[in-house]
Amino acid sequence: MTNVRIEPWQDTDWFLDLQRRINAPEMMTHLGGPETDEQVIARHKRYAGIAEKGTGRMFGVVVLPEGEAAGGIGYWETELQGEQVYETGWSVLPQYQGRGIAVAAGEAVIASAAAERKHRYLHAFPKVTNPASNAICRKLGFELLEEMDFEYPKGHPIRCNNWRFELFRP
Repeated sequence: MTNVRIEPWQDTDWFLDLQRRINAPEMMTHLGGPETDEQVIARHKRYAGIAEKGTGRMFGVVVLPEGEAAGGIGYWETELQGEQVYETGWSVLPQYQGRGIAVAAGEAVIASAAAERKHRYLHAFPKVTNPASNAICRKLGFELLEEMDFEYPKGHPIRCNNWRFELFRP
C-alpha cells in the first residue's frame, strides 16, 4: 500500500500550482476538459474556503516519504434525490497513477467525512467510461447503486455511475 498524507487545501502558491497541474488536458478528459486560468484560480479559492464554510473538505495528496504533491481529493455537500449527502472526487497526477495513491487518499477522506457524523452517505459519480475511477470506488468498498445522468460541469451532460459509501449507521 502506498503511504500518503492528505493536507487540508490552503490558499497558497503550492496548492494553486497543484490545481494548475490537475487542470492538464489528460487529467480533465472525464471532467469536461481543462478550465481557463481564471476558473482554476476560482476553484482553488473555493477549495481553500470550503472547510471554513462547514460544507466539506478539500485536500492535497502528498506521497510519503518523498513529500511530493500527487493530486487532490475531497468531499462536499450536495443534494441527491432530496437528501443531503457528501459527494467525493479525486485527481491523481499521471506520474502517480496506478500506485494505489487514490485508494489510500480515499480511505483517509472516508475517515475524515465519517468522523464528522454530519451526512450518512458519501457518493462518487465517475463517468461510466472511466474504468480507473470506477475501480477505485470498488476497492474502497462503495456500493454501485445505478447509472444516472449528471451534469459536470454545469451544462455538460454525462452518464455516470452512482456509487455510495455508508459513513455511519444512525
